[in-house]
Amino acid sequence: MTTRDDLRAHKALQGADFPATKDELVAYAEERGVDAKSLQALRTLPKGRYESMDDVADAVPQEPEGEDVPGGTER
Repeated sequence: MTTRDDLRAHKALQGADFPATKDELVAYAEERGVDAKSLQALRTLPKGRYESMDDVADAVPQEPEGEDVPGGTER
């Protein structure tokens, strides 16, 4: 995932009722017809119940964007 996935999740879930389970949130986003990257971000959420959008944003796995290899420089 990317550092923007929390933003994608937030946009995809605008108007969602909380608390909600991961499956309920994914179903809500699917019904809204959100884009594939946003659905992918939501599907990476751990199973569980989320009390707020902040809980969802905190739970979306984050990885840096870009093609850089962490841990050193290329020679």
